[in-house]
Amino acid sequence: MPPIVFVVFILLIIFVIALISSGIKIIHQAETMIVEKFGRFDRKLESGINIIIPIYEQPRKIKWRMVKTDLQGRNYYIYSEAERIDLRESVYDFPKQRVITADNVGIEINALLYFQIVDPVRATYEIANLPEAIEKLTQTTLRNVIGEMELDQTLVSRDTINIKLREILDEATNKWGVKVNRVELQDIAPPRDIQEAMEKQMRAERDRRAAILEAEGDKKAAILRAEGQAEARIKVADAEREAIKLVTEAVKETASDPAQYLIAVKYIETLKEMVSGRDNKVVYLPIEATGVLSSIGGIKELLGKTPE
Repeated sequence: MPPIVFVVFILLIIFVIALISSGIKIIHQAETMIVEKFGRFDRKLESGINIIIPIYEQPRKIKWRMVKTDLQGRNYYIYSEAERIDLRESVYDFPKQRVITADNVGIEINALLYFQIVDPVRATYEIANLPEAIEKLTQTTLRNVIGEMELDQTLVSRDTINIKLREILDEATNKWGVKVNRVELQDIAPPRDIQEAMEKQMRAERDRRAAILEAEGDKKAAILRAEGQAEARIKVADAEREAIKLVTEAVKETASDPAQYLIAVKYIETLKEMVSGRDNKVVYLPIEATGVLSSIGGIKELLGKTPE
């Protein structure tokens, strides 16, 4: 065999092996591939080993966005064409964008979008660049949703915004064979002057609440002290009134001497004035010394018969 023929034969064998190898497609789980025959859709390949006829059948490429990491650990995105379509849930981290609220305040927002391709045929043929279309649709939808809300409402209604965005995006991307599972707003950054004003407002509100709580505490404490003092005075007055009543009853029952009785009555009246505590007057009993001694003895006997 001439050398040239041998070389051609070897090259032909290599070409056939390469051609056959290119017709063997191993599809991983949660992946698929769109196969066309002369540019027309034929079928989609399932996971496992698949064989296509080279040249006659060709896989259709789809545009996809890949995440790469640089040496500083920062993520960046590159767009490329891939034969295999990933059917797993994918996440897109969109860069910050400036949006205007209903009260004309410019804020910066970045969002995360979780979506999944459920119909690879429509994702291939219904949209030219699926990742870019999803990104632009998310950005415009976010501007429309935020534009209908004021700043204060935007800051406290993150969950509402997420749900509203997901519903709108899911409906819009249904034609592309895409299912939007979740939308998450990461950061909402108002302008610096707005942030400083909000911080001052929050500090003033916290100080106001603290002052109210302190005033309410002082008020309750004063009420409790007043109630306690009033209750103590009532108890003392009741005890004094009961003691005087008992002494008076005992005097009426046991006093035999009219003079001694009158002196005891005068003593009790004076005792009432002394225990009332309403003034600082000094009370004198205008009686004789001998009468005082005998009266004191009688009162002692009377008090000895009454309970303390």
